[in-house]
Amino acid sequence: MTPVALNDPIDVPWWRDAVVYQVYVRSFADANGDGMGDLKGITKRLPYLADLGVDALWITPFYPSPQHDAGYDVSDYVDVDPRFGDLADADALLRKAHALGLKVIVDLVPNHTSDEHEWFQKALASEPGSPERERYLFRTGKGRGGQQPPNNWGSVFGGIAWERIEDGPAGSTQWYLHLFDKTQPDLNWRNPEVRQMFVDVLRFWLDRGVDGFRVDVAHGLFKHESLRDEKSDHPSSRHVESLLETDTKDEPMWDQPEVHDVYRDWHQVLAEYDGDRMAVAEAWTQTPERTAAYVRPDELQQAFNFAWLLATWDAADMADCIRRTFATLDPVGANPTWVLSNHDVVRHATRYGGGRVGVARARAATLAMLALPGSSYLYQGEELGLESVDVPEELRQDPAWFRTGEFWRDHCRVPMPWSGTRAPFGFGGRTQPWLPMPAGWKDLTVEAQTGKRGSTLELYRKALKVRRTFAATAPRDVEILDRAKTVLAFERGPITVVLNAGKRPVSLPRGKVLLNSGRLVDGKLPPDTAVWIR
Repeated sequence: MTPVALNDPIDVPWWRDAVVYQVYVRSFADANGDGMGDLKGITKRLPYLADLGVDALWITPFYPSPQHDAGYDVSDYVDVDPRFGDLADADALLRKAHALGLKVIVDLVPNHTSDEHEWFQKALASEPGSPERERYLFRTGKGRGGQQPPNNWGSVFGGIAWERIEDGPAGSTQWYLHLFDKTQPDLNWRNPEVRQMFVDVLRFWLDRGVDGFRVDVAHGLFKHESLRDEKSDHPSSRHVESLLETDTKDEPMWDQPEVHDVYRDWHQVLAEYDGDRMAVAEAWTQTPERTAAYVRPDELQQAFNFAWLLATWDAADMADCIRRTFATLDPVGANPTWVLSNHDVVRHATRYGGGRVGVARARAATLAMLALPGSSYLYQGEELGLESVDVPEELRQDPAWFRTGEFWRDHCRVPMPWSGTRAPFGFGGRTQPWLPMPAGWKDLTVEAQTGKRGSTLELYRKALKVRRTFAATAPRDVEILDRAKTVLAFERGPITVVLNAGKRPVSLPRGKVLLNSGRLVDGKLPPDTAVWIR
């Protein structure tokens, strides 16, 4: 029996045990019928989220943007893209969410801007070494005439991470860094102007009433000051599923120590506002220990636990992840932040095998996650048992697909099915939305699953309702129980959780069954099923 523990903080901010629902703004609800989600659509569906039982919603970027990367290429951080509405719509959303008891987290994209941002346009029109170019990472190339990139870094989206500027002012030739798409130039965070600009952005949205920020690429703001080559036989910046590997890699473009000074500054800004304002880091670091540095007491409040997302359908793997998560967070006094799916990865129902088996495993894994101390993030549609969709190549819009022909994310971004028997399933409009919805989703809509015994939606509703009875009061200690190798079992105060990742039914400990992800068979827990017992 292996106990793991986390120290209890004296104060209990709202986010400590919150269940947060990620809204992918393009794909949640379309109020104006143009085939793309918008802020009014989200506002209309807020009662659904309150009824589901979540505590907060996180909304992906809705700022003005050319939309080369679905809004993660921001051209103005203090406005709303007309595709999604306007600032009045944002204010109305905040008011209604707060009236329903929901907190609102907005996405912040500080690593890079759009190439259409005013700053970058001024940089292109300015001389090398000018103050305008110093806001970004412009460098002269290597080799004869600067024809080669300044270093060997690769883009997360494939190819080199540098774009050459031809025929600049006075015939200059330089390159600029883009760790993602070429339309997303990286900012120079060693420039005080950049740091001040984002403090101003934080204050703009905090003043409007947002409760927190999800920090995109939180580990990427600073690069090694020398911009030296990556020491590797095959240098490249890997995409999310391959970032957590056994061997430590040389990554001068990620997770540099200076980034923590920024988050200490942000911590002070957030502390000036009432209501326990917070920020959660998307930090794809190489080890849980490195991630824990982002949630030290004077930095950010949360960081996604991607080790849990990447754990395989294996009881030992999941148990090891839980142990290590608490072991690394305990020294910094932080709570874990669990997640199984988001807009960048294969949906966990598909990742666990797809079909009935994949959905059963996804339900079980979610039940285990929701019983653990800390906060949990849900990705829109997972409460319906949605899987990733094989979007036809000619309809894909992800820039990663265009640069690699392999890695792409449209499969997990197909819009939500709300009602009806054919596309767009109540999403909005009368035709297929910006990404096509499969005909097979007619039995998976919110309407079809509401009130249906055994549906994934009703399982989530019940799980979130039961969770409220113990999440804030149960001990912060978790004890991993010694069971069969194919069984994950742990105790948290009065709650015992058992997950069967094997191929045969297993016996259950004594107690009252509070909730099970699938039917029990003769009092035993079938494969691919989890249960809560008091």
